[in-house]
Amino acid sequence: MSTTYTFDVFSSLDGFGTASGNWTGYWGKQGPELLAHRLAQYSQNQRMVFGANTFRAFVEMLSSSGEQSEVRDPWVTRMINLPATVISDTLHDLPAWPDATLVSGDAVDVIARLKAESDVPLRSHGSLAMNRALMAAGLVDHVQVTIFPVITGLSRTSPIFHGAKDFDLELMETRTLDGRTQELVYRPTLHT
Repeated sequence: MSTTYTFDVFSSLDGFGTASGNWTGYWGKQGPELLAHRLAQYSQNQRMVFGANTFRAFVEMLSSSGEQSEVRDPWVTRMINLPATVISDTLHDLPAWPDATLVSGDAVDVIARLKAESDVPLRSHGSLAMNRALMAAGLVDHVQVTIFPVITGLSRTSPIFHGAKDFDLELMETRTLDGRTQELVYRPTLHT
């Protein structure tokens, strides 16, 4: 029996994972309920999965922040300390990550093997291109989208589902955090 794989992503209402300009982390909309919920989710035993670009971005973000920075929210600190698999053919070592394993090869093959062998759930935060490929291969069990109450029309970057295949989504869970941020958890099925 294989374990579950969750693609966990933050989004603006218009479907972008990040924005340029003067937007801060969480688009400046984080609140105590969101942060507590994230910490509870990341306190469970699980293995993180990252593609090379997201891993590099996390390492850069963490190395440029101090211990008291909001970048180091308790859930992020917990995420960093979870076992992690980094899938990359371009990285040759993993700087400053406590329990990470570097694996080269095709992400679809790596995740298929991990799902069959892992005794804990797998979760990926970000890694957009990798997760779109994993969704197309039928390896993503849950898409967890946290939608922040912003539209990033002019400053948008990183369209989450740009280039993805067509999917039907079954809504599994929904919650409102801090009275303004929506978390939606779907089960994706390739639309035929």
